[in-house]
Amino acid sequence: MTRPQTIQIFLPDGSPTSIREAELTNRLVKAILFPRNKLQEAAKREMVHFTGVYFLFGNTEDGAKPLVYIGEGEDCFSRIQSHNRKKDFWTHCVIITTKTDEYTKTDGKYLEHYCLAKAKDIGRYVTDNDTGSRKPSISESRAYDLLDNFDTAKILLATLGYPIFEEKRKAKSPKELFYCQGKEASAIGELTDDGFLIYKGAKSNIKETKSIGSWVSRIRKQLMEDAILKEANGVYVFQQDYVFNSPSGAAAVVLARAANGWTEWKDKDGKTLDELKRK
Repeated sequence: MTRPQTIQIFLPDGSPTSIREAELTNRLVKAILFPRNKLQEAAKREMVHFTGVYFLFGNTEDGAKPLVYIGEGEDCFSRIQSHNRKKDFWTHCVIITTKTDEYTKTDGKYLEHYCLAKAKDIGRYVTDNDTGSRKPSISESRAYDLLDNFDTAKILLATLGYPIFEEKRKAKSPKELFYCQGKEASAIGELTDDGFLIYKGAKSNIKETKSIGSWVSRIRKQLMEDAILKEANGVYVFQQDYVFNSPSGAAAVVLARAANGWTEWKDKDGKTLDELKRK
């Protein structure tokens, strides 16, 4: 269950788009975010040299998906310097550590392993890690301490603009679900903080209308290439939950035509998304 939280964000150079340090004031874990072009300025912050886990954020080559590399280090900054020479995709880095540099190398490896597995499971970001991360041997009590730390890290990352560990589905009751029906198409979804989420198993028309619009065709093609849409029994089927920027984008992909998602998506009583959320 979520609860109200107070998060403190410090801007070392006064710019909200530059280096940011974030913490829940009553918790041990702390995060620092910096853009890649501020690497040398970030080096002056003591905590970037602490032991912890770090995240390099960017996009895939086609720009269609957010990409992340997850790593750990006894001196996180030295590892990030290496990635600065070898990895092109990333634009921002977030380091998660403790306020007093309390993590051991084993703690860092455990968090790296858990974060990587969790990121892959949730599927919001494509992971750039070529190999998996081996789970280190650790006591049961320490594992629970680190999982508690992870919960704090999850909140800090989302607050800084990277909801990598946030579950996609938010609806708590059927009243929040919306349905889109077409020729062969049928989909269930919900309006979320990120956009419009279509649930796994949704069916999309294969044949596109002439007026579909090039951008919708392009999205559908990309979804096929990414194996998010797969053909089965005369329709395209969503293989996982997928978030669109807008209800209209979601409806257009499902119906294979230009569509106004605010009127195409309806609840179980037939009321449109527009009626329920905009009027």
